[in-house]
Amino acid sequence: MCRRDNLEGGVASDRYPAMRKLSAAIKRQSIAVHLWWLQCLAVLVVTVVAAVAAGVSGTLSSLTGGMVCLLPQLFYICRLGRSWRRKPHAVVMDFYRAETGKFGSTVALFVIMFVTVPPSNPIFFFSAYTAAQLMYWLIPWLQHDRPAP
Repeated sequence: MCRRDNLEGGVASDRYPAMRKLSAAIKRQSIAVHLWWLQCLAVLVVTVVAAVAAGVSGTLSSLTGGMVCLLPQLFYICRLGRSWRRKPHAVVMDFYRAETGKFGSTVALFVIMFVTVPPSNPIFFFSAYTAAQLMYWLIPWLQHDRPAP
């Protein structure tokens, strides 16, 4: 049996470099998942404020604005979750593909939302989107091994 202190102390990870790669990939994905949950929380806060301030129309507008940000981020997380077993060049290409897909789906969702369901309260629509996007600034505090700027 492999003891836990061997894995953390570096003995097993020195023998098995794939474990280090797996550990780094899990850490990257866990930061992305934490970020996604923070974005959900930000959208929820804006939605509650919109419900109190503007009622149903503000609530729906803030939910659609939040979904325009949250759905592409979920695509990005799922796309990167599959790339940890590949060569470094392929992982970099997966990052570019995931980011391109995220950008394209964000643009497509904006177009779909404005064409099919125009927001009845654009202030809350863009407030929810902006609040979710601002959560990227919290990434330095999510990484415990690096000091915050």
